[in-house]
Amino acid sequence: MITTYSPKSEYLLTVNSNQMKALIIDDERLARQELRHLLQPFTEIEVVDEAQNADDALQKIDQYQPDLIFLDIQMPGKSGFEMLELLDKVPMVIFTTAYDEYAIRAFEVSAIDYLLKPINQERLAESIKKIHEHKAAMDAQQSEAPQSRLSAEDRVFVKDGERCWFVKLSDIRLFESEGNYVRVYFDRFKPLIHRSLNALDERLDEKAFFRASRKHILNLHWVEAIEPYFNGGLIVTLKGGEKVEISRRQAARFKDMMSL
Repeated sequence: MITTYSPKSEYLLTVNSNQMKALIIDDERLARQELRHLLQPFTEIEVVDEAQNADDALQKIDQYQPDLIFLDIQMPGKSGFEMLELLDKVPMVIFTTAYDEYAIRAFEVSAIDYLLKPINQERLAESIKKIHEHKAAMDAQQSEAPQSRLSAEDRVFVKDGERCWFVKLSDIRLFESEGNYVRVYFDRFKPLIHRSLNALDERLDEKAFFRASRKHILNLHWVEAIEPYFNGGLIVTLKGGEKVEISRRQAARFKDMMSL
């Protein structure tokens, strides 16, 4: 552990010595340059590149696999939110925008922070501290002894408010991410549990459950129909009636799993 000090903000924080790769995504060149300048005191953040729109960013996220992205919301073409929907694996996100009306939606997609332009050094330091706290929590989870995967025949306890169920995993047809929560679909019920979709993905039997996108894990045994969709993706209809989009990146793997 090392301690860094930002002289501009008089802000002291403790950080992990591990480097983090960051990508700045903003359609305004001056905004990108200013943020890169503000990040200079934070030597643990390596800005690997910049992107001027969502399509450019998608290519560079594939190329660099950044740990962190600084993401503008309103850009020509796709918005920052629309870009995130196209990612199967989302890095840590700090939104940077001149508009405050998107704050609630930003945290619904699990953003670490939401910075209003013009960004000042002290407020940026608070965001970097949140990044380190989040990363430390994730590293602690990964360092724990790995839990065995659950089979489709295992039963799980599901609690939503005062209601509780003991459900066989084979009866759950869909998991849907809603911010920091996951909605669980079984029978006529759709309870909401405080769990991340990534954590569930690590525990579920990959032969029975498929990560369709950043928002959905579906039970392969509940698939009723498959249709081609926009840009090489697929639309899957489940026996419960739900329609789930499978991203272009996951479509080829899904076809392999469902073929003879």
